Amino acid sequence: MGNEAIARGVLEAGVYIVTGYPGTPSSEVIMTLQEYSRDLDIYVEWSVNERVALEVAIGAAISGARAMATMKAPGLNVASDPLLSAAYSGVDGGLVVYVADDPGPHTTQTEQDSRWYGELAKLPLISPSSPQEAKDYVVAGVELSEALGLPVLLRTTTRVSHTVGDVLLGEVKQPRKGRGFSKNPERFVRAGMDWNLERHKWLNSRLARVEELSAKLGLNKVIGAGELCIVTEGAALNYVLEAVEEYSLSARVLKLGLLHPFPRGFILDNIRGCREILVVEELDPYIEQHLKTVLYDAGLFIPIRGKTTKHLPIEGELDKSIVLNALGLKQRDQPRSPHKTPRRPPPLCPGCPHRFTFLALKRAISKKGFKLSEVPIIGDIGCYALSVYKPIDMLWTEHSMGASVSMAMGLKLAGYDKPVVAVIGDSTLYHAGLQSLIEAVNKRVDLLVIVVDNGVVAMTGHQSTPAWSTSETGRILKPISLDELVKAVNPDELRIVDSYNYDELVGVFEEFIDKPGVKVVVSRHPCALLEARLKGVKTRYTVDVELCKGCKACLVVTGCPAIVMEGGRARIIQEDCNGCGLCTRFCPYNAIKQMG
Repeated sequence: MGNEAIARGVLEAGVYIVTGYPGTPSSEVIMTLQEYSRDLDIYVEWSVNERVALEVAIGAAISGARAMATMKAPGLNVASDPLLSAAYSGVDGGLVVYVADDPGPHTTQTEQDSRWYGELAKLPLISPSSPQEAKDYVVAGVELSEALGLPVLLRTTTRVSHTVGDVLLGEVKQPRKGRGFSKNPERFVRAGMDWNLERHKWLNSRLARVEELSAKLGLNKVIGAGELCIVTEGAALNYVLEAVEEYSLSARVLKLGLLHPFPRGFILDNIRGCREILVVEELDPYIEQHLKTVLYDAGLFIPIRGKTTKHLPIEGELDKSIVLNALGLKQRDQPRSPHKTPRRPPPLCPGCPHRFTFLALKRAISKKGFKLSEVPIIGDIGCYALSVYKPIDMLWTEHSMGASVSMAMGLKLAGYDKPVVAVIGDSTLYHAGLQSLIEAVNKRVDLLVIVVDNGVVAMTGHQSTPAWSTSETGRILKPISLDELVKAVNPDELRIVDSYNYDELVGVFEEFIDKPGVKVVVSRHPCALLEARLKGVKTRYTVDVELCKGCKACLVVTGCPAIVMEGGRARIIQEDCNGCGLCTRFCPYNAIKQMG
């Protein structure tokens, strides 16, 4: 996969420090490196958030060590403050900042186009089109970074990060560690405005060299020949090549690997003689806009088709059929199934402790005499966001990391006269939620905050949190207690409950929901999926078909994916059951039994 290829590129580039925060589709880079880290002389660990990860990498790079920070697109927003300052300070060891965008989107809250960060931060940005290039661009990125003394942005999309392909390997290099650090306030202290002005001039002088250096690295390429010119980058290149091959088109494909600074010289050297140009790119018309500027400045008036001319969609992923349509061609007939694949929104896993929490909250709201439509449940980023889907159907918002508490606070401050509940996960609280909790407590807002603590960053593949005592690499850690952090913030009430204790949860929620002040409930139970993998499943449940009446209560209330209906009766898929027993609570006929 592309992310595994990037991990290999880390080794071939001699990178010593790798940090990041989990986020699909970027997570597998660090996960892959961690799997083999005990045999490698490198530091590769998750950080508490993307900003911290990047700052760790920057600190390593200014000492001369080679470093990488990894994150998904929204994570780059979190890390943007140090990113922009790092452009002024520069680096001494190669620093690659890997960001993975998600056209579609598949797993991300927005279809953010991170290519614009190259311009915003005034940093080189490169974009591979395949797993092979993903690996090679890490090496090229480190070389470019050290030649310029600047961080380099390596940007991919899901179809590059998660595509599987053959990769030719290079030689693994000895990791480059730090060589020391000397005091240089003019360079590293941003409080001096005259210094900042000079560093800005220095930065612009560095950018002026990027295209020349990138040409030596072969980042931009011309494929084929013809008066029909197609300018493309990233995963879109593959759709273009498929379309060209299917119709044996005479086309000149300009494949851009360097996206910022926009490769003006390469474009002008290779665009003359084009009858028309089709720009094929995903997300925003980034290339299209820059290409129009370059041609206009050069006095070249060649028709350009793309997103702004509505030949290509501005939302969603591309594919070969979309490219063919932009070329005025149709995809040749291919065998297709007559059956339409039903949409399957992702459910909470069997045995998920979050299911207990939300069902208990739903019950408590009703017992207190409120309608479910009256009590906003302000959510956050994590597995628990899946509670938005039926039958749980509880979440009202899911905005950004750590936003639940502060958005709920804003709702109350605006005058909302019913209870408001904020739900946040343990890893998200560590990441960005503590500041919001401090704000709510400090301002004495009436709020119920539920911390759903499953002890892991679960949704992105079960990565470590600051509460762990040993990291994935075997590094001995000093656990940071979530309970003690919350106590230090000093909420008006704090209760810690095992999520599987449904009745106790209902009682605590019922007590706290309309009580004045900030009330925090830590609903804690290990992730059922991870527990099953680590310890196995000790007990499972089955349905007594003689007692089952087919009322579907077990399925309709819990939505557990381990329960299916067959022949008008419920059946529990034994391989999927994690033995939580929640379904037994809602069967009116006592038809669900614990297996011996």
